[in-house]
Amino acid sequence: MCIMSREHNIKNQQSHLKQLKHLILDLDGTIYKGETLFPFVHEFFDIIQNLGIGYTFITNNSAFSVRQYLQKLNTLGLPATVDTIYTSALMTIDYLQSRMKGIKRLFIVGTDGLKSEFRDEGFEIVTSPETQCPDAVVVGFDPNLDFTALCKAGYWIQRDVPFIATNPDRICPTDQKTLLIDCGSLCAALETATGKSPDAVLGKPDPRMIQGVINRKHLENGDVAVIGDRLYTDMEMAKRADVLSVLVLTGETQPDDISDCSVQPDIVVDNVLEFAKILQKYR
Repeated sequence: MCIMSREHNIKNQQSHLKQLKHLILDLDGTIYKGETLFPFVHEFFDIIQNLGIGYTFITNNSAFSVRQYLQKLNTLGLPATVDTIYTSALMTIDYLQSRMKGIKRLFIVGTDGLKSEFRDEGFEIVTSPETQCPDAVVVGFDPNLDFTALCKAGYWIQRDVPFIATNPDRICPTDQKTLLIDCGSLCAALETATGKSPDAVLGKPDPRMIQGVINRKHLENGDVAVIGDRLYTDMEMAKRADVLSVLVLTGETQPDDISDCSVQPDIVVDNVLEFAKILQKYR
């Protein structure tokens, strides 16, 4: 997308930019890369806070609890609180509480952080599936995957226990020399073994991820913009939720990728600071 096209798109969104109240922010590739904060991020937050614009950090990574994410973000010097973080684990909890209200006992393929999120919301975590029948199987990202747990999950899925995926990601981004197998790949293995696909796949790009933030913050769709670095998750989710989509070029997407994609962002900027300065201009 050329510079003139970018400027044209921004001018077309003037009225939307003037009414924005809240930014939904992707993390890896948008705010930081791996463990390294982008150098312009503090100035970005200074500007949007001075403009009175709120924000929520969102992530598909269900390995960590909200409090663990809070510790990481605060260590990086970011202005985060428990109320400014929304993960695919929280979306899964919201989904179960609103759509599958009878489910209380869960067998979870995931980390202790993921299990603690569900336990804190009143769910019972089944630890002995040989003697206890779970109401549902929940699969998340687990860097310390236990093969036995995966097999037990398959056993119950094969017996028609509801199968819930916290997100569709096949791999988890990393700046290390490895490949991190994520929730989507684990679910693909379970689907191949059992012949059953997940009953629900949550997280980005499902627009209910945005709706979870909107509901918690008492917002309207027109109040919100999504900022992220991936066309097929962040931008796709924004389009499906009918909210403003802002693509940054600090992560996965390169400029040449945009024209070939069926999902076209409303605004393209080099980084989040550039977008904050655009907001300053139109407020």
